[in-house]
Amino acid sequence: MSDPQQRIRNFCVIAHVDHGKTTLSDRLLESTGTVPARQMRDQMLDSMDLERERGITIKARAVRMEWTFEGEAYELNLIDTPGHVDFNYEVSRSLAACEGAVLLVDVSQGIEAQTLANAYLAVEQGLEIIPVINKIDLPNVDLALVRADLQKALGFRDEEILLASGKTGAGIREVLDAVVRRVPAPRGAPAGPLRALIFDSHYDQYRGVVAHVRVMDGAVAVGDRIRLMATDTEAELLELGTFAPEARTRDRLLTGEVGYVATGLKTVQDCRVGDTVTLATDPAREALPGYRPAKPMVFAGIYPTSSDDHPTLRDALEKLKLNDASLIYEPEVSQALGFGFRCGFLGLLHMEIVQERLEREYDVDIIATAPSVEYRVLTTRGVEVAIDNPAMLPDPTTIQEIREPWMKTTIIVPTQHVGPVMDLAQGKRSTLMEMTYLDPTRAMLRYEMPLSEVIVDFYDQLKSRSQGYASLDYELTGYRAADVVLLEVLVAGQPIDALSTIVHRERAQYTGRALVSKLHELIPRQQFDVPIQAAIGGKIISRETVKALRKNVIAKCYGGDITRKRKLLEKQKAGKKRMKMVGQVEIPQEAFLAVLRAGEDSS
Repeated sequence: MSDPQQRIRNFCVIAHVDHGKTTLSDRLLESTGTVPARQMRDQMLDSMDLERERGITIKARAVRMEWTFEGEAYELNLIDTPGHVDFNYEVSRSLAACEGAVLLVDVSQGIEAQTLANAYLAVEQGLEIIPVINKIDLPNVDLALVRADLQKALGFRDEEILLASGKTGAGIREVLDAVVRRVPAPRGAPAGPLRALIFDSHYDQYRGVVAHVRVMDGAVAVGDRIRLMATDTEAELLELGTFAPEARTRDRLLTGEVGYVATGLKTVQDCRVGDTVTLATDPAREALPGYRPAKPMVFAGIYPTSSDDHPTLRDALEKLKLNDASLIYEPEVSQALGFGFRCGFLGLLHMEIVQERLEREYDVDIIATAPSVEYRVLTTRGVEVAIDNPAMLPDPTTIQEIREPWMKTTIIVPTQHVGPVMDLAQGKRSTLMEMTYLDPTRAMLRYEMPLSEVIVDFYDQLKSRSQGYASLDYELTGYRAADVVLLEVLVAGQPIDALSTIVHRERAQYTGRALVSKLHELIPRQQFDVPIQAAIGGKIISRETVKALRKNVIAKCYGGDITRKRKLLEKQKAGKKRMKMVGQVEIPQEAFLAVLRAGEDSS
């Protein structure tokens, strides 16, 4: 086999969260000798501290391995992918750079919601799927049941299913052999003009934007002048190479290979994920089909705690966006918090991760407002407006209808927990569409429910009611009319736009009361009384007062005339009144999260 292209295999590992993708990837690196045993450590491909601490994969990572099969040396390019539903976008990008996928199923948990979602994604992309049952070293597991599940739910034949253990290394050689045997070699025209797909990127302060690419057609060499087709930007190639798993420089990348190109570009916008790299001297006629842009589901305001940090926060978001194409942001101003940014995220976990990365990697102290979803407002003039910030909701008299996003939700749960899970879903304005039994021990429930009900605490409640066994996957189905109102919060008579939230009319009273009592606990006492009020359309529905700190001005008066004491108290009262006119109330970060917790309590 003289053609080097025929000896390349590009594949990824896909699975539900915590089914052992990263551990299996570690064993693959070990078995192929890519990483020497003395340098080997757990979670080799999870380079971020955050990934290692939480035990989840956040960023897709590519690595090149060598494997000998039937006397022939093969180049295997593995792309490790995240499993959490929030990072589905990372998975779809990884699949576009591959011809095959290893579908991993935990033998103790069986097929879960994300297993099905990722398998369907791979089928849509036309990938060859290799089913692997992982963690076979666990005691008291029912292999026959999981095999039957894979055959019934995804249509695999019994002989196609492999058994492995990422922990002990059992079955790893068979997995590597199956990748060589079953995954097709990359197709592409080696003699054609260069077309390379950017599936990820990161920023390097010395080499500028470093794009992770899969070469689809042609070849690229050091010193070539490249052009990015979407932005029409040209750059001189400073360096190129492959990941093993650290960067290793090469002279050229050929058709079918996966690696990186250092462009030297300093601006984030010039090098977009999903773009096509071609040669400036011999450009391709048409770009590769990219990815459908990621659609943010959850929106929140992010503000620096000190206004002096605003430029630092802007730079940090720019650099983070390069590494995370699904993050969107735009400047906004809040009366309470000053200058900041309105950011869009794929889900609550994604939002949490972005906040932690901003604080750790870029050393910015931030305040985040309560998350919201995007509503579509139809005005009386017949114009549709997208609103992702509750404070931007138009005057109620100009609103004809408000539409909210609805999701198709798939829940896989053990049969003994079906009752509590259905009870939870019922309180979330949901509609049960379908209920099927995958096997005697597990049921699959399909619901339609508003996204605003899913994002806040649904996942946590689902886990607690099913003792951690239920799994969840969701996708957007469209927008529907909703009876929702704007719940405003006033602190010391001032409306705090960052605490405003859009709630369903039925729950407005309850949420308003719960929010006000939470804020009453969190807002520190001042030198004057601080009223906290919740209002809907100018009507106050709840109120609490944070009582003033009071100095005992009559402590030195022993007995004597009452008029002297009264005079001192009147003087103090007048001083407090004057202070209240000019006083500012400091609102702690916890107060903004109270909006979330008030929503939880109302479920």
